[in-house]
Amino acid sequence: MKKHSVIKVVLITILVMLLLTWVFPSAVFSSAYTDQGRMQMGLFDLFNYPLTALSYFGYIALFVVLIGGFYGILYKIPAYRTFLDRIVAKFVGKEKFVVSVMIILLAALTSVCGLQIGMFVFFPFLAAIILLMGYDKITVALTLVGGTAVGLAGTTYAYANISGLIENLSLTNTYQLGVRVIILLAGIVIVIFNTILHMNKVGKKDMKVEKVTVKKAEVKEEVVEVKAEAEEKKTTAKKTTTKKSTTKKGTTKKSTTKKSTSKTGTKKSTRGKSANKAALKDEDIIVVKADESTKDEGLVPTIVNSTHKIWPLVCGFILLFLIVVLAFMPWDDNGWKIKFFSKATEAVVGFKVFGFEIFGKLLGGINSFGGWSITDLYAVLGVIILVLAFIYKLSVNDILEGFANGAKKALLPAAVVVLIYTVLVLCTWHPFQLFLYKNILGLTKELNVFTTTVAAFLASLFNVDAAYVFQSIVPYHASLLTDASTKVTSLMAIIYQSMYGASVLVLPTSVILMPVLAWLGVGYKEWLGKVWKLFIELFAILLIISIILAII
Repeated sequence: MKKHSVIKVVLITILVMLLLTWVFPSAVFSSAYTDQGRMQMGLFDLFNYPLTALSYFGYIALFVVLIGGFYGILYKIPAYRTFLDRIVAKFVGKEKFVVSVMIILLAALTSVCGLQIGMFVFFPFLAAIILLMGYDKITVALTLVGGTAVGLAGTTYAYANISGLIENLSLTNTYQLGVRVIILLAGIVIVIFNTILHMNKVGKKDMKVEKVTVKKAEVKEEVVEVKAEAEEKKTTAKKTTTKKSTTKKGTTKKSTTKKSTSKTGTKKSTRGKSANKAALKDEDIIVVKADESTKDEGLVPTIVNSTHKIWPLVCGFILLFLIVVLAFMPWDDNGWKIKFFSKATEAVVGFKVFGFEIFGKLLGGINSFGGWSITDLYAVLGVIILVLAFIYKLSVNDILEGFANGAKKALLPAAVVVLIYTVLVLCTWHPFQLFLYKNILGLTKELNVFTTTVAAFLASLFNVDAAYVFQSIVPYHASLLTDASTKVTSLMAIIYQSMYGASVLVLPTSVILMPVLAWLGVGYKEWLGKVWKLFIELFAILLIISIILAII
């Protein structure tokens, strides 16, 4: 299956890394380059390192599983499909605009907040909208991965993503801010352009928005049928009793039987009317009939042919979005130096009732907005989904079954996350990569755009996460510079940052790309066949910007 091709590619990548530990010598840099000889990886390491990756980065895999469980419970709420249908119906004919807005939001939030992992929370929601609009899974991947990638390439205030550059190159967090904004805007334009080109090429699948109105006549007919069925059941149930009770006053018994049947029929028909209350009002039910093949893959909830209140879901998603964005905004020292949220959190946690810190005890170790990590979102997801389950009157069995179904769907992407971080563990404990950087960067005496670009891509392949990418190579590269002026170091930072973002689109160790492909069931080879033009265009733009910065 295509979805399994992703995990095969990651496993092959691990095996290739294993072979490289036998080919290249290891080296480390700590104020000086130190050759350590070959540090070969063994067979038992191949099985132990995934466990190590799980112990260090399992919280990310767990986050993916929790998101799966979150949406699994949502799928048990019929109003969720109604909510999606109404969104799609509202934007009929404006699908390209909707996709463009999604890309802009993902790119901007990643650039400012560093939400490349945190935005996984909304990926299933956005994907369902795109699929219901009639577009394919490649369109979904281009939107989600493309938007996130250019947000990383054009990182502005997301300190966690560029801290390795700022600290090792002695830069401020506003280094070349104008250039980074240009990269962000150019990347957004390129991704939107290529995504719309793909949408035009594949076209929309069969998709139809209908307003289904259930007439009163239909309700009456159903009530009659329910009543007739009730009478038949009641007559059958009383048949034996009637025979045994046959006396001189048979007429009276017959009358009693009819009366009893009539009462039962009335109760049944009342339930029938109550169940069809919306239909009695002749309410229009919006139903989106799209390619339902994705339903079987757990990407789109089942069609609902009844009306449901959606305001709790709307409020829930708005609240979740606001919390995620506010919690990861760079409010404090490493960003905009706004102390409001840190002071507010201190005040709430320190609030005392009769000398007892009530909120501090109830909330526990809560971080102020601006200092959250994805583990802080666990509780938020749990509270919101439980409140929605209570409002929509889900049973405990429904909640558990929904969570289990959703978590099961998320297991493969979560496993991919663990295996990708296994590459990072492998390359950290067998540091052959520095030997490669030394030979590539040693081709020129000073900072060179082309050799730095190649080194940046290799570092992105070996180290997965932005912080580890920059820490693995930037200190060594900076030690080679004879000219360490701000102009030179900021150019180096731009190259590493932007090329890491571009690499997210294509590398088999991309912790954004590979889980998304696994979840969608899109093969890695198929993806490369669709995205290579976008990657080349983005790569060319970034290279041109770097060359211009080097010249001026």
